Amino acid sequence: MLNYLRIMLDARLAKMDERGASAVEYGLLVAGIAAVIVVAVFAFGGMVSDVFDNTKSCIDGGGGTATGCNS
Repeated sequence: MLNYLRIMLDARLAKMDERGASAVEYGLLVAGIAAVIVVAVFAFGGMVSDVFDNTKSCIDGGGGTATGCNS
């Protein structure tokens, strides 16, 4: 009977250890996704900013058909 209780206790502790490991894995996954987002923002930030600036100038009426505005 004592051996059975010891086995059950060891199994319960092993389950708790796995929960901690999976939490760490999820944390690493979230950190990896955040790093990819940061790299994408730095890589494409200037291009997106230029698109918005061009759109703003077209809306303000400062651009013609030569600058890519469709009127």
